[in-house]
Amino acid sequence: MEIIATHKSTDFDALASVIAGTLIYPGTVPVLPKAVNPNVKAFLSIHKDVFDLKDLESINIEDLTRLIVVDTNSWERIGIDSEQKKHMNGLKIILWDHHPEGDIQADWTCREEIGANITLMLREIKKNNIELSPIHATLFLAGLYEDTGGLTFPSTTAEDAYAAGYLIENKADLTILSKFLRPAYGERQKEVLFTMLQNAKRTKVKGFTISCLIVEMDKHVRNLAIVVQKYMEILNIDAAFCVFKQKGSDRCTVISRSNVEELDVGLIMKSMGGGGHPGAGSVMIKSKNPEAVEEWIMELITGNQRSSVTVSDLMSFPVISVKPDEKMMDVMLLLREKGCTGVPVIDNGKLLGVISIRDFKKVRKNKMDAPVKAFMSRKNFTITPERSPIEAARKMVKYDIGRLIVVDNDEVIGIITRSDTMTYFYDLLPD
Repeated sequence: MEIIATHKSTDFDALASVIAGTLIYPGTVPVLPKAVNPNVKAFLSIHKDVFDLKDLESINIEDLTRLIVVDTNSWERIGIDSEQKKHMNGLKIILWDHHPEGDIQADWTCREEIGANITLMLREIKKNNIELSPIHATLFLAGLYEDTGGLTFPSTTAEDAYAAGYLIENKADLTILSKFLRPAYGERQKEVLFTMLQNAKRTKVKGFTISCLIVEMDKHVRNLAIVVQKYMEILNIDAAFCVFKQKGSDRCTVISRSNVEELDVGLIMKSMGGGGHPGAGSVMIKSKNPEAVEEWIMELITGNQRSSVTVSDLMSFPVISVKPDEKMMDVMLLLREKGCTGVPVIDNGKLLGVISIRDFKKVRKNKMDAPVKAFMSRKNFTITPERSPIEAARKMVKYDIGRLIVVDNDEVIGIITRSDTMTYFYDLLPD
């Protein structure tokens, strides 16, 4: 017997990958664990006659001749324990996964970090000219959209976008898609969110604004990932780490979300024994002490940020500056010569202000002999060198300015401009 299996709490990407596997490997039996995502459960309640799915628990492991694993690389997440693994010696295993690492040793593997696992499998479907029905195309697009946030998550690749176009060409029904991708968000989730907001806290870590929060609950509540996402959006923070502890349980569930690529929450969750993507991750930990789990998370956030690029890597130095008594005409000529749009005004090492091209609009021709200090902006927008390019860009947007002066111990050491941050955001940095 040959089966295709996926992870517990099956989402649309996992379900889509299982069904795609039946197209790539005809004759295989698609199986699901008992625990599936509520949206997936609703979808299957209507489409159960279309997909002949089996329950993993109904499969006799000893009867297997080949196992195809999709959208996970973890034995524990599939639901196969150590005793069952003993019966798999010599079993041929095929793996399709878009997560970085795991513990399944497969005979053949297709594993790439990409937005959705179904994108990898669509590559094979297109290669072999396998025909898709509108139902297949709709399900596959649901999986792709769910795991890429409608192509907005940082993990999304160009191939994910091309795959979405291919599925729409194959008559994926966007109306049906929108109905089943609605978050299952009800009164219980609202109560948890209200409690979280009452106890909300923010922390600054290396330029990122994060919230690490312990949430104790009287009973089990489903779909907490949606609650964490809403919590992060309402607080307008870069990342949220929520430690959920149910009374009477010896386990903590950590759910994390991130808005910034530099803070890879999937990597942090992996360090704790879980997994995920740069923008989303989770882990279940056997611990009766949520405070210890919170402390562990904070240590990992501090020490395991993926980004190595800081303002100091992008800033220009040494800094071209002018003195407050220099004439406006001389400054204008300097800006033209250096190709600058603005320079700091410094006197005896002290930052007094900034003079920019904009300021010259206020100067009449007969005032070009006036000193810089008469027209410079005295609002000194500064940033320190260890901050992230994200924070620099946000400051520029907030104050509608084109540059920030980089200071270290009150000394001007550089300048970072809009162009510098755009070079970083669009991946134009030299190798």
